[in-house]
Amino acid sequence: MHPHLFRLSTALSAVNGEIPRIYAWGSKLAAVLGDGGRLLVCGNGGSAAEAQHLTAELVGRYRDDRRPYAAIPLHADTSSVSAIANDYGAEQAYARQVRAHGRLGDVLVCLSTSGASRNVVAAAEAARECGLTTWALTGPAPNPLAELCDEAFAVPADDTATVQEVHLAVIHMLCEVIEEECP
Repeated sequence: MHPHLFRLSTALSAVNGEIPRIYAWGSKLAAVLGDGGRLLVCGNGGSAAEAQHLTAELVGRYRDDRRPYAAIPLHADTSSVSAIANDYGAEQAYARQVRAHGRLGDVLVCLSTSGASRNVVAAAEAARECGLTTWALTGPAPNPLAELCDEAFAVPADDTATVQEVHLAVIHMLCEVIEEECP
């Protein structure tokens, strides 16, 4: 087996033990979105791409045709990100947007392979202050983001690409649950 595939298959085995949590997240998110709430998502680099992938599946569609849901990738508003970073520092690029867009009962999903990205951690702190539910998808625990969020799925892999690939599998599982519960 190719080493990359070996690392991925080993890390994916951890998902089996987390299926109940993933289904619970999907059900909670389906309820929030179905009631008109919002999903905010943040990450950097490849994790930002995955954040945008998740929101695209919810605003557009995953598999089935259904109504669009309010899902915002916080990195995608480049004017806001650059203005906030300029005026308040890069660490506040997502936190300030959480305070602007997040409402009591909304959900913030934070993606970070290290679990230590300062701007993602600051977003989670802001979300908690504003009454949002916070979930983290990270690399190995313990890490600051996993400890700060209400719940975390920490992928037990040291390879960034492997962590991101497992995160994408979890994202697709969340989308499946949401489409099952919100036709």
